[in-house]
Amino acid sequence: MLHRVQEGTGERVVMVHGFTQTLRSWDPVATALAARRQLVRVDLPGHGGSADLRLGFAETAAALAEAGGPASYVGYSMGGRLALRVALDHPDLATALVLIGASPGLADPAERAARRRADHRLAATLEREGTDAFLQRWLAQPLFATLRPAPADLAARRGNPPEGLAAALHALGTGAQDPLWDRLGGVRSPVLLVAGAEDAKFSALARAMARAIGPSAEVALVPGAGHAVHLERPAEVASLLEEFLDAQPAGDPHAV
Repeated sequence: MLHRVQEGTGERVVMVHGFTQTLRSWDPVATALAARRQLVRVDLPGHGGSADLRLGFAETAAALAEAGGPASYVGYSMGGRLALRVALDHPDLATALVLIGASPGLADPAERAARRRADHRLAATLEREGTDAFLQRWLAQPLFATLRPAPADLAARRGNPPEGLAAALHALGTGAQDPLWDRLGGVRSPVLLVAGAEDAKFSALARAMARAIGPSAEVALVPGAGHAVHLERPAEVASLLEEFLDAQPAGDPHAV
């Protein structure tokens, strides 16, 4: 069972973090949402309170569906890829879907294999150097050039054990998952695709995913933000979520 924290009352929203993060990474966004909604924040395998858990990609998506139940699912990056899998495998559970800086995986087998090899090398580096040194290397990537991690978020990340993060890279990395591009037309729930306007790669991916999903999908680009848009512009992301979720039909706030 994935470790989770539940707070607030009202319509349920499940929040799924990205690689090296924890459920604490949602704190700035959750503070705004919890006033009117029931939030279920989870720690993914290898991270936070689920640090000792080892599951494959499909198994993690199933565990996420079990932990969240009927709800709107909000996922960032790795968490977005898993939330998308929940919406496809359990359309009865995902009443709405918000994907932040996320993708459906890599469609090209050669590219996927190359990414898998790269993730394995990265995992070996992580286990050799430890979490602190790895985080310095990870957050120094151009992808996070506009991010200034908050002390609380950085402290939570440093608490992730290197062997847990390495296992997550092996099992939950982009190269490890089955690509979902061919299934996007089957997404039944309304979808909001969010990216930082300065994140050219994932802005383009958001538009491509919206075209593949169809008219139930919309794209929102946050000005001045890069990949970790929910950490860089939490107030703007919270406002986008509120507006999108308010537009959805009401579900059962007491669903488990």
